[in-house]
Amino acid sequence: MDEAASVCDRKVRSAPASIIRYMRFDIITIFPGFFAGIFEHGIVRRAMKEGLVTVETHDLREHTHDRHRTVDDRPFGGGEGMVLKAEPLAEAMEALGIKQREQGTGNREQGTRVILLSAQGRQFTQAIARELSGLEKVVLVCGRYEGVDERINELYCDEELSIGDYVLSGGEPAAAVVVDATMRLIPGVLGNEASGKFESFGAADAEIDVDLNGVPRSQHGAGGLLDYPQYTRPAEFRGSNVPEVLLNGDHAEIRRWRREQQLRKTLKNRPELLERAELSAEDRRTLEALRGALGQARK
Repeated sequence: MDEAASVCDRKVRSAPASIIRYMRFDIITIFPGFFAGIFEHGIVRRAMKEGLVTVETHDLREHTHDRHRTVDDRPFGGGEGMVLKAEPLAEAMEALGIKQREQGTGNREQGTRVILLSAQGRQFTQAIARELSGLEKVVLVCGRYEGVDERINELYCDEELSIGDYVLSGGEPAAAVVVDATMRLIPGVLGNEASGKFESFGAADAEIDVDLNGVPRSQHGAGGLLDYPQYTRPAEFRGSNVPEVLLNGDHAEIRRWRREQQLRKTLKNRPELLERAELSAEDRRTLEALRGALGQARK
């Protein structure tokens, strides 16, 4: 029996069973070495040493099958940067025992949550940290580049979380924040349990130069909105297809679709951002239609 397990057993024998709980974090990343020093200090290290918390990192490249260990590809519809591919992410999930969602409802065991760390998610708060601390297992997916193929979000993830209205180079710092803020609320982690109870987005179109050589842009500047969904190859993945509009090469149509998706995602995930976003008359008409559709869906 290792030292952590021995300490864990002693805690169980010396404390009420209702107080002692254990939690596991699994982090999917292309940079597992990022976390080497972060969890070797302070409360996190003590919680791990005492067996209250387990944190495991999983290298996404271990789930690739080409000699270059490719995890990303260019986005459908054009645009800057690269997008993390669906296949290695799906394999990484399944290696952790995470099943595919079915028709919008989770089919995994209660007590497990899969979270995509993304600038497009709802804002991470202390209330969410407290909610997560009641779970047995949290899987954190670290986005990179321009993001993650949206089908992974749709098929596997329970929610998207953001740690603030800014853009990171990847989800790894956000994962560290979520782990730290959550695990310190687990009973037994803090020296004084009361300590956990008494504690206190992009340029608008007008600010972006037009494309060179007269090539029309297929994107809108965010102007305070969230980004639109991203997709990359393959065009068909486990019965889910990339939206046809991204495949037709019509920049104007792609641009309109993406703006609608920006408005839709912002309305769904961060509606408060709409109060200060730079919206055109067309944007406001689109929002009115989206709100009307949402109202009908709720009836």
